[in-house]
Amino acid sequence: MSGQKKTIRSRIQTYGSNLSSMIIPNLGAFIAWGILTAIAVPTQLELFTNFISPMLNYLLPLLIGFTGGRLLHDFRGGVVGAVATMGVIVAADIPMFIGAMIMGPLGGLAIKKFDQVFEGKIKSGFELLVNNFSAGIIGAILALFGSIAIGPLVSAFTKVLGAGVDFLVSHGLLPLVSIFIEPGKVMFLNNAINQGILNPIASSQIEETGKSILYLLEANPGPGLGILLAFMLFGKGATKASAYGAGIIHFIGGIHEIYFPYVLMKPLLIIAAILGGMTGIFTLTIFDAGLVSVASPGSIISILLMTASDSYIGVILSVLFATAVSFAVASVILKFDKKGDNEDLAEASKKMEAIKGKKSSVVSGLSNSGQTGKNDAAMDFGNVKHIIFACDAGLGSSAMGASLVKKKLKAAGYGEITVKNIAISNLPTEADIIFTHKELTDRAKAKQPDAYHVSIDNFLNSPSYDEVVEKIKNAGSSENGDKINEILTEDNIKLSGEAKDKEQAIAEAGRILVEQGYVSDDYVEKMFEREKSVSTYMGNLLAIPHGTDNAKEEVYQSGLAIVIYDDPIDWDGNEVRLVIGIAGKGNAHLELLSSIATSCSELENVEHLIKIKNKKDVIAFFSEGEE
Repeated sequence: MSGQKKTIRSRIQTYGSNLSSMIIPNLGAFIAWGILTAIAVPTQLELFTNFISPMLNYLLPLLIGFTGGRLLHDFRGGVVGAVATMGVIVAADIPMFIGAMIMGPLGGLAIKKFDQVFEGKIKSGFELLVNNFSAGIIGAILALFGSIAIGPLVSAFTKVLGAGVDFLVSHGLLPLVSIFIEPGKVMFLNNAINQGILNPIASSQIEETGKSILYLLEANPGPGLGILLAFMLFGKGATKASAYGAGIIHFIGGIHEIYFPYVLMKPLLIIAAILGGMTGIFTLTIFDAGLVSVASPGSIISILLMTASDSYIGVILSVLFATAVSFAVASVILKFDKKGDNEDLAEASKKMEAIKGKKSSVVSGLSNSGQTGKNDAAMDFGNVKHIIFACDAGLGSSAMGASLVKKKLKAAGYGEITVKNIAISNLPTEADIIFTHKELTDRAKAKQPDAYHVSIDNFLNSPSYDEVVEKIKNAGSSENGDKINEILTEDNIKLSGEAKDKEQAIAEAGRILVEQGYVSDDYVEKMFEREKSVSTYMGNLLAIPHGTDNAKEEVYQSGLAIVIYDDPIDWDGNEVRLVIGIAGKGNAHLELLSSIATSCSELENVEHLIKIKNKKDVIAFFSEGEE
């Protein structure tokens, strides 16, 4: 049963994430509409009132439809999605946000399937004609379908939901929705609640009343702030210390995910969140307060900016009272609940490390490092180029985590590694390492199974950040820091080579690298390819044959092959007595070349080397060059 519940929850999370992917890129338009509405409602100035209905009924749904189509099939999908959305817009007398969320992706999917079927089958010169007419025809058909079928259904569904809200309000039952909203937030279902239910109904109410209480049901920061304040006063150790920073990020920054780990540590705290949420909603209903548009992120700043002109007292008091009640209940729980979370030892250790912000040597054997998916052995940390932080919406918590890791990498000298935050539904294929909250890791792995996944509890201060940076540093050290005296053995040295020409010399050095297990047989072919494009003669009787740039997969580990010749070999018209074959793992060949250059920079040094008749002395020669 638990596995089934997890699947259902994951599906709801995915649904909410898809909805938010259509809404969040257009939040600027929602805010612009909200600002104009906030001015128009109290002033009734025609200059501002003229914007309200057209933006609400046409601009915002079309933007959502375009974005939904584009998510599935780029700009072409966006155009068809917008055209299809017009069908549900003209069929209804309410804002068609839900209809746009259906028709936009449907338009993108339809044109995507068409392009897949006819890919490579259109005669040259007819591409533009077919592309334009196919988009137009499919868009027109979907617009008619939306107008006849989808629009009326969505209108009926929205009216039913609206009637349900009116019933709850008129009977004083609206605060009870916190029983579902607050636990849903902690389980990362907030986007499904907001974008799928609350916001579409709220948009309909705006046209009638100029404000809506629904915009603040989930966005109220009071319940979370009260819990964090309780930890500040009654928490212990690292939880108490971290609560101060978390409180600022939550209340001012609007990143509500920051308090979720505190509730997950002590599940009884969900009672505090529910009662705080109910208090806030009850206060809003008493004062008939509401917002004029979406407040995202849920910062007190954005909430006040979106507050209706007659609702400031009610909105402010709803936040204060929700905070007070949540704080009071959470304080009692923290003070008198001595049982803890009934966690198993490994889970408790892992969460303790997440809040502490660093790995504990005492409990490291009890907890998993947080990594799931591709294991350490299969991950090439020395070749990491893209790190992704993914959360449900791609904002807030993931942006915070990405910023922290970016600073850590820059301080470690790896500023060239790109670190981005993104919605989990838009994970790029080039991601090498993906950080997600543990509740979302399964979804991330399903989308990108070949990446290295790191599952964390807390985006603010996870020990996994330092662990990953350390693994990258160690990989860099092993790949870029190989020293000749550390990898050069007597078996790699041949004091009297047998080759008579350049090709034989390359083959002789390559054979040593293969026999000693540094490279595959194919690497030797890459050495010949390199020589055809660029001569590896270095001067001072020295040649350094090595593979091409695309030969890295043929290198098992960094290695050297040193061959000294009694008689000079003709190397493109130059005399060569010393041949050093190189195989570098990652970028290790750069370090090896630098060391060789130091040792062989003077002709007299090379002349001294080729006279040596003892392999130990050859190793000593290069060791002295590295000191």
